[in-house]
Amino acid sequence: MTELFMTEYFRNDVLLKRPYIRLEWCRMAIEQPYRRELQDDGRFRHWVFIQELDKYLRVVTLEDGITLHNAFPDRRFKP
Repeated sequence: MTELFMTEYFRNDVLLKRPYIRLEWCRMAIEQPYRRELQDDGRFRHWVFIQELDKYLRVVTLEDGITLHNAFPDRRFKP
């Protein structure tokens, strides 16, 4: 099981702005993503389907692929 690291932004902004986001969802996105994609800035996007939201959750990590930086339901994601 991957230890969860997070940026100050994730801890102080994302989790406060989106209190419904669960850390276990973020862990699932990192460990078992439906899709994983490298961004131009070197960060990674990870998507996972969340039944409770009935949407895909996009989790953005830093270049190391494990430090949480952002997470949100991705309304535009097409599987």
